[in-house]
Amino acid sequence: MSASGRYLRSLMACMLACVFWVATASAQSNNSGCTFRLVAGTSRQILRCQEGLTIIAEDGARFALVDRDRNGSADAVRLRRKALLLDAPAGRVRGGFAVVTPQAIAAVRGTKWAVDVARGKTSVFVVKGRVAVQRPASNAGVVLGPGEGVDVETGTGTLTVKRWPAARVSALMARFGQ
Repeated sequence: MSASGRYLRSLMACMLACVFWVATASAQSNNSGCTFRLVAGTSRQILRCQEGLTIIAEDGARFALVDRDRNGSADAVRLRRKALLLDAPAGRVRGGFAVVTPQAIAAVRGTKWAVDVARGKTSVFVVKGRVAVQRPASNAGVVLGPGEGVDVETGTGTLTVKRWPAARVSALMARFGQ
């Protein structure tokens, strides 16, 4: 096959994958009370959900919305790779909202926070409000306030809350265009 034929074949495969991916994301968002859109000029995605919840997913983030109580609204997200920035207005998301990763569960009632999964570690950072973080198999955890973060690695070690340096915060927020 010629180089132009291989290029055209690859382009078609990419286009089909893109159509399937967008259709899957749209179907997922419709089943969970959220609307999905791409941010123009970027590869970021924004999900706007009932009760004012907003989720910004960086390019390549792998996640699934979850409706644990089956009421038609997402109340959790399973994040497997990369990062999400979430904004859950205080008092509007009934029962709170949780981000579940392989290493941690980050749960809130009203706040703005980011969760990043990379290389066997989950990092949680709070922009405003409070976020409770614990390992999936543990009842012990920590509560983060504005400007604080925690890195949760596989294992049973103590979770250590730290004030994140400005450079780390800026690098994380830049991934969301913030």
